[in-house]
Amino acid sequence: MKTAKEVAILLGISIIIAFTTNYFSPVCIALVGQWDTAQGVVSAKANNVVLLDDLEIGDISFGKKLYDGGDFVFVDARSRKDYEAGHIKGATSLPLGQFDGYIEAFFVQYPAETAIITYCSGRTCEDSHRLAQLLMHFGYTKINILLDGYLGWETEGYPIE
Repeated sequence: MKTAKEVAILLGISIIIAFTTNYFSPVCIALVGQWDTAQGVVSAKANNVVLLDDLEIGDISFGKKLYDGGDFVFVDARSRKDYEAGHIKGATSLPLGQFDGYIEAFFVQYPAETAIITYCSGRTCEDSHRLAQLLMHFGYTKINILLDGYLGWETEGYPIE
């Protein structure tokens, strides 16, 4: 009986420590999330925490109209390997995982007043949102996020390389 009490106490303390650590962690796992792809990017975080709803382009055909207008630079947030395997035609690569290594060259080629649309794999990927946030920290203000990303673009038969 004594052992069972000790195990229960240790388990309770462990759970409290785990929830406390998760709460204060910058990369915490949210207890409430957004899991409906029709509503936007699937995320463990509650809507509007990391996501930038007002910048999202949820209609892939509208993204294509912006692409056809030629006023936006499409920026691929996926890894270099994924970019090289296929990307939106004319898009530039700025891998989220290598942002620090690429941002200076990117900034020289695309000044802060450049209109940008970030994208990644699709609605199950948050990289385009995170990249948009990083670019905002560097002074970019004309940013949108293509929710359906490369997979949605390719599915529609839009131009890829």
